[in-house]
Amino acid sequence: MSTLAPAARTPVTPLAVRLADALTAIDGPDAVLAVTRRGRRTTVTGGTGPAPAVPRHALRYELGSITKTFTVLLLARLARSGVLNLDDPLAAHLPHLPLRHPDSRRITLRHLATHTAGLPRIPSGLRPRALLRPHVDGYTTYDTEHILRAFARTRPRHRPGTRWHYSNFGVALLGHAMAHAAGTDCPTLLTRHVTHPLGLTGTTLGPGDPATTATGHRADGTTPVPGVDMGPFRAAGAVRSTSADLLTYLEAHLDPERAPLPLRLPLGDVQIPQLRRGLHHRNTHTLTWYHHPAPGGPLLFHSGETFGQQAFLGFHPASATGVAALVTRSGRRSRLVHTAYELLYALAADPAP
Repeated sequence: MSTLAPAARTPVTPLAVRLADALTAIDGPDAVLAVTRRGRRTTVTGGTGPAPAVPRHALRYELGSITKTFTVLLLARLARSGVLNLDDPLAAHLPHLPLRHPDSRRITLRHLATHTAGLPRIPSGLRPRALLRPHVDGYTTYDTEHILRAFARTRPRHRPGTRWHYSNFGVALLGHAMAHAAGTDCPTLLTRHVTHPLGLTGTTLGPGDPATTATGHRADGTTPVPGVDMGPFRAAGAVRSTSADLLTYLEAHLDPERAPLPLRLPLGDVQIPQLRRGLHHRNTHTLTWYHHPAPGGPLLFHSGETFGQQAFLGFHPASATGVAALVTRSGRRSRLVHTAYELLYALAADPAP
């Protein structure tokens, strides 16, 4: 049986009722729908499983590929401060790496951020491990030397900058390049330049306190799925966060002028369209967000998943609306992304408060 309730201190409003109705379409033991709309927050929680000891809205959830929006915001921040340039060659920040293929030297940091470097989704050496042990974090079998050697021998699929091909491998390399340029590790950089300035106290890159971390399960609904660490791929998918922190993160994107000064320009930079992709080039992509047409102006979004969890984050600047959706899964399907996207689009078209 599904349980539904507004999160603590959330009044029962028409929007809360609307969120509760949308939440019934999401299949998972623990689910959260959180909305910021013109500065007002509404959060509703529910799920098909028993309520956890920590309230669902207070748990930290694995964001999977939404991590990339944090990583690329950090990139924009470092670029604005002069630590690096978006169009720096990747090879300049991975010195002394013996690259076998000429196109590898043409890859820039911008190419990595926008998935136009021509790199595969994951290094070829990871594929057998993923097939043999689908619920185990195979990324941790790599270390930094492994991923750098994998890049050195990988032939880009196309000339960098000419095609879009989604790549965890590329964003992971971006994290290592930023760490080299700044002289410290990526988790430290992310804390120093993004999460701490924005006040995201419940957000970490990698594992945190197990007592406050959401847990997904296999299809049987009882076997827990181990949390992801991602090893040297952390920049591509290892952020964990709470629903409240994600609303704060969305509000910073909706109104960069109210963000801490060093992040105001970077928050705008990551929203500027960079390329068109897909069939007939109908889809737009910014430095890190998917960018779709909507009433009054574009909506920007990203989704992510790990072995046992799924997340969605999106915002519509014209209506000052942001949606964060989180779920722990039993099996592969939860209907979270479709439900959250449709909710965001409907709110963007609705002039009601």
